[in-house]
Amino acid sequence: MKLKIQYNCLNIDWNYVSEILKKVGMMYFEGEVHKKAFENSHTVVFAFDDNKLIGFGRVISDGTYQAAIYDIAVLPEYQGKKVGTTIVNSLLKCIPQCNFILYASPGKEIFYENMNFKKMKTGMVLFLNAEKMQTKGFTE
Repeated sequence: MKLKIQYNCLNIDWNYVSEILKKVGMMYFEGEVHKKAFENSHTVVFAFDDNKLIGFGRVISDGTYQAAIYDIAVLPEYQGKKVGTTIVNSLLKCIPQCNFILYASPGKEIFYENMNFKKMKTGMVLFLNAEKMQTKGFTE
């Protein structure tokens, strides 16, 4: 694997971003929706194996002291090869002065715990489709 990291949204196939999210079982939308979300984010990271997009992630932040990580996804055939760790570490190093929050897909919490993230006791959420998210295991 020849891993390359990109810190901008240039030349990204947004429909393929949707396909990757679908393949890993995450929420996905039409490509244009993801394009807008990534372009409006503070920091973005795209991981490539040579010229093939294999993963990505983004951060929403004030750039000063708070940040939230979203959309960390790696193609299944590249999982377990430190691609996700590289994506998260690449995001963290861009704004090291910030506290970071995130919510993991159910069953993926251990990945973040291995990177020293801790479960919050006071985290709260207001989902648009609360029943669906409860069924998926995101809320109590």
